[in-house]
Amino acid sequence: MSQLLIEPSPHIRCALTTQKIMLDVLIALLPAVIAGTWIFGLRALVLVVLCAAFCVIFEALFNVVTKKRQTVSDLSAVVTGVLLGLNLPPSLPVYMAAIGCFAAIVVVKQFFGGIGQNFANPAITARIVLMLSFGKFMTSWSAPICGSFSGTDAVSSATPLASPDVMPSYLDMFLGVRAGCIGETCIAALILGGIYLIIRGIIDPVTPVAFIGTVALCSLIGGHDVLMQLMSGGLVLGAFFMATDYSTTPMTRTGKLIFAIGCGIITSVIRFFGVYPEGVSFSILVMNILTPLIDRYVRPKPFGEKSRKEALK
Repeated sequence: MSQLLIEPSPHIRCALTTQKIMLDVLIALLPAVIAGTWIFGLRALVLVVLCAAFCVIFEALFNVVTKKRQTVSDLSAVVTGVLLGLNLPPSLPVYMAAIGCFAAIVVVKQFFGGIGQNFANPAITARIVLMLSFGKFMTSWSAPICGSFSGTDAVSSATPLASPDVMPSYLDMFLGVRAGCIGETCIAALILGGIYLIIRGIIDPVTPVAFIGTVALCSLIGGHDVLMQLMSGGLVLGAFFMATDYSTTPMTRTGKLIFAIGCGIITSVIRFFGVYPEGVSFSILVMNILTPLIDRYVRPKPFGEKSRKEALK
C-alpha cells in the first residue's frame, strides 16, 4: 500500500532548481565583475570574492549553530555576496564588507527563515545598513585606473549624481569609466548580463523595463538629462539583478509592473529632492516591504473560480 504524501505547493516540479537559477545569475554577473576589475583594479575583484566567501561562511556557521540542513550548495549565499560586493566602493575596508555580509545573510535572510522567506533583498538591505553606519566610507570612491576614452578626467571624489558639475561623457558612462561602486558603473556589462537572464527565462523583462522607463519619464518631466540619469548610480544594476528577486517581489506580472513603477518613482523623488544623490537601494527596499500588499490586491484568479459578477448571472 502506497503512502499518501501531503506537501505544500508547488506540486508540479521541473528540472530548474534553485542552484541552476543562481548559477545563471552568477554567469550574468560575470561581465560586471570583469568590468569592475578592469576599471578599478585587482582590489575590486578581491573585495567581491571576499564578500562571496563571507556570505557562504556566515550561512554555513548559522546552519551549524541552529542545527539546520546546510544550504550553501544552492549558491544563493554566493549570489548575495557577489551582489553586495558589486554594490560597494572598491576602497571599502574589508571588515566593513564583512559586517554587511553578516547583516545580509544572518539578519535579513536566515533570521526570517532562509531563502524564500526573507522580506527584503539581503544585498540591498546590507548596502543600506553599511551606508547608514559608515556613510563616509560608502560615499568615497576611487578614480578608475583604466583611463578615459573621451579624453576627460575621471571623477575621483564623487559619482556624477553627487557632483553634477563634473560629468563624464556618455561613452565613459556607458563603458563605466567613472567613479562609483564596483559593479554599477559599466552599463554595457550590466545590460549584457540582463539580456542573458531574460533569454534564459530567469527574469521577467517587465520589471527592468518599467523601472528604467519610469526613471527616464520622471527625468524628462523634471528637465534632467535623461541618459545621464539612466547611466548614473546603480539603476541598471538594481533594475536587472535586485528588483527581480523572486522572494521579495510580486508574483504576478501586473504586480511586478506596479512594483517597478513604484521603484522608479521613489528613486526619482530621492534623486531630485532628497539628501541622498542615489535612491535605487531605498526604493527597492520600500517596495519589498509593500510586496505583500501588492500580492494581496493583485493576484491571479484560481483555476475554476468565478468572479462575483459571473456568480450573480
